[in-house]
Amino acid sequence: MRLPPEGARWLVSLRWLACGAVVVVIWLSSSVLSVLAHPLPLYLVAAAMAGYNVLFYLAGRRTSAGEGNVERSIFFQILFDLISLVILLYFADLPRNPFLFFFVFHMIIAGMYLRGWAPYFCAAMSTTMVGGVMLLLNFGWLPPHPLKFPAEAKGLEMLGVFAAFACALWVAVYFTTSIRRYVDRAHAELRQKEKMLGIGQLVAGIAHQIANPLDGVQNCLARIGEGVKDDPHLTEYVQLMAEALERIERTAKRVQAFARPRGITLQSTDVNQAVEGTLDVLGGSHGHNIRVRKELGAVAPVQGDPYTLQEVLFNLCTNALNAMPDGGTLTLRTYALGSKDEDQMGSVAIDVSDTGIGISRVNLERIFEPFFTTRAQSGGTGLGLGLCRMLISEMGGRIEVRSALGQGTTFTVILSRRATDRRGGYASA
Repeated sequence: MRLPPEGARWLVSLRWLACGAVVVVIWLSSSVLSVLAHPLPLYLVAAAMAGYNVLFYLAGRRTSAGEGNVERSIFFQILFDLISLVILLYFADLPRNPFLFFFVFHMIIAGMYLRGWAPYFCAAMSTTMVGGVMLLLNFGWLPPHPLKFPAEAKGLEMLGVFAAFACALWVAVYFTTSIRRYVDRAHAELRQKEKMLGIGQLVAGIAHQIANPLDGVQNCLARIGEGVKDDPHLTEYVQLMAEALERIERTAKRVQAFARPRGITLQSTDVNQAVEGTLDVLGGSHGHNIRVRKELGAVAPVQGDPYTLQEVLFNLCTNALNAMPDGGTLTLRTYALGSKDEDQMGSVAIDVSDTGIGISRVNLERIFEPFFTTRAQSGGTGLGLGLCRMLISEMGGRIEVRSALGQGTTFTVILSRRATDRRGGYASA
């Protein structure tokens, strides 16, 4: 299961709330309830938490959203949080502080986002630090910082226990439901890929059955061409038939390549060149009153497969043309997202836009499902967009769509920029 890049940003966002809550609790405990005698060390720890949270936020914007980078970021965030929590509790009567059980939350996060030995390391580190502080306090090697509850307010200690209990319940529910949503989303994506794999194997088998007889037909057509070479009209017809058979053969081989394991070779890919190649394949005849525009920006090479990217763009353009039966404008646009894309920093986007009939909100949620199509009567199979999303996903990218009825649809293909080597050039595949 691929580690979601939003996990690191989710922790950063959540930590801002935690820093605010810590400051409020310190202020209430010291200034209002007079339970905490020395709040200054705790304020310093809260300031340190806010400081390293800023650093994690800036680091997340500069680095790529690869799985290794995300996991490393989450690990160090948990590490810093555990140290901060131990220091906070030490200055607030650690052995009797009811918020001691908040360590469980970081264990949940570690178990969800980290793999291998990392979750166990976090648990061992928490156990060692808390146990070590308790041991040093027991032998008097560390000065204690007890919470002083006034005699006239006997219910304050019980109120603190209840507050810790309630917070633990609600935060645990928040964490577990967030995890459940991610698991459901990942499970749905896995089922989608399994369906498309089975469909790809089926189509590849059909393509193989088509390719075999084509060889015989082409050989027969070549013999016929030799017999009619004195007739220019018949020779022209034979040539047209031969070209059509070659296109069928190329299509069959492409379909087989889709289902072949490791059919995509990631390499430095020029998206502008892929757009130009797609327009060349589309040709000059696009239908009645249809204009084609291209807006190619100065974008860096991406990590992808040039051939597969061109196939995806061709499919999206074909859908866009079919969505404009009364004419319109097909626009292909390339541009760099840069820091605007939080999921893939430095990514490049390709828009395929039409001014056609648009997609309803109900259908918009299902367009990537296998066999779902609104053009069944005209021969649509519902396989194109599902294959497109699967192929772009194999290249480490994603497809987004936005549409409005009567105004048109825009599909956006987003791919990661090709990594550079230390000399500033692009790394080879």
